[in-house]
Amino acid sequence: MVDRLVNSEANSRRITNVEKCFGASGQPLAVTSRVLVGEGVLTKLCRKKPKPRQFYLFNDILVYGNIVINKKKYNKQHILPLEGVQLLAIEDDGALKNGWQIISPKKSFAVYAATATEKAEWMAHINKCIADLLSKTGKQPLKEHAAVWIPDNEAASCMLCRKSKFTTLNRRHHCRKCGGVVCGACSTRRFLLPQQSSKPIRVCDKCYSQLTNEENSRDIAKPSSGSVKKPGRPPPPQTKTEEKPQQPVDSGTSGEESDDDQEQENLEVETKPTFYEANEGSEENNGNMDES
Repeated sequence: MVDRLVNSEANSRRITNVEKCFGASGQPLAVTSRVLVGEGVLTKLCRKKPKPRQFYLFNDILVYGNIVINKKKYNKQHILPLEGVQLLAIEDDGALKNGWQIISPKKSFAVYAATATEKAEWMAHINKCIADLLSKTGKQPLKEHAAVWIPDNEAASCMLCRKSKFTTLNRRHHCRKCGGVVCGACSTRRFLLPQQSSKPIRVCDKCYSQLTNEENSRDIAKPSSGSVKKPGRPPPPQTKTEEKPQQPVDSGTSGEESDDDQEQENLEVETKPTFYEANEGSEENNGNMDES
């Protein structure tokens, strides 16, 4: 069904409308063979609290952003290539129900649907798009993924040293490798994680030690051109040396996505998703993207 929508006028119009909703802050989305499969609002478990986010499922990418004006304007656009995405269902936990984790090399997080039916619909459509994409490209699912961040309210003290209690002055930081909440003293190092950032990013001391040990092992095992490493030869000097602690610029977020930027609170949004490949031929019922 998705293939039949590739060159349709309705699909082109929907993608154009998505681009308009993100405006100049978003990236162009109209490319050859891309189809908008569905859209809707999901609750994303952010660093401080769950917040509604607009999601768009294409046949090759998953796009989401902050809601500024419902159905009209969004910002903070994020794009996840589906070839690197995996889904993991999670059990209900109190008020957080109908959730699953979206796992990807660049960013991983939990989302929640309004009902169990909507959860099943979202997961089925995303998994179908992933399977179809991998089948067409012949690629294998990626094995390395970013960690899901532990929410702030689940850590009253540093998860590494377990001594430093968080206060207004002693703020929380997230390790980009394991997702743990740590204090500044336990996360003074940075390491290059290419899937997440082009620059070295904050990691906790434990992960830094593990990452540097792995890197040293790879360097020792790698044969040099025209020569053989002598037994006991020390590993080459590391370029990722200890750096000065990061100066506070926010509340311990990565800077790549600030889920706690000021935004409209208590937004009334319609969460029921629309999946176009199941509704093609019913333009009047295709949801908000076909409204003028």
